[in-house]
Amino acid sequence: MQLGTRWTFGQDAPASLPAVVAEAVRSVEAEVSAGGTDAAGWRWTLTWLEGKPVVELDDGTTVTYQPASALGPESATIRSADDEDDEGAF
Repeated sequence: MQLGTRWTFGQDAPASLPAVVAEAVRSVEAEVSAGGTDAAGWRWTLTWLEGKPVVELDDGTTVTYQPASALGPESATIRSADDEDDEGAF
């Protein structure tokens, strides 16, 4: 069993996250900061579902992890809270 955790926007992500997920988190933070949004006090929440990390920012942005498989390499998908169809992959 893996326990989740929370950390403050802009701080290092937990070392337990796959590198591709940590990279996606940094990308979201860079985009939020570049957009001029005041994210002071925002936090990330890490939850483990079926052994895979799901990371959610206070604004509803979600990063999910897809492990490597016969279909392709590992990846992380970013879903914006504003548009459920808007997603980016790493």
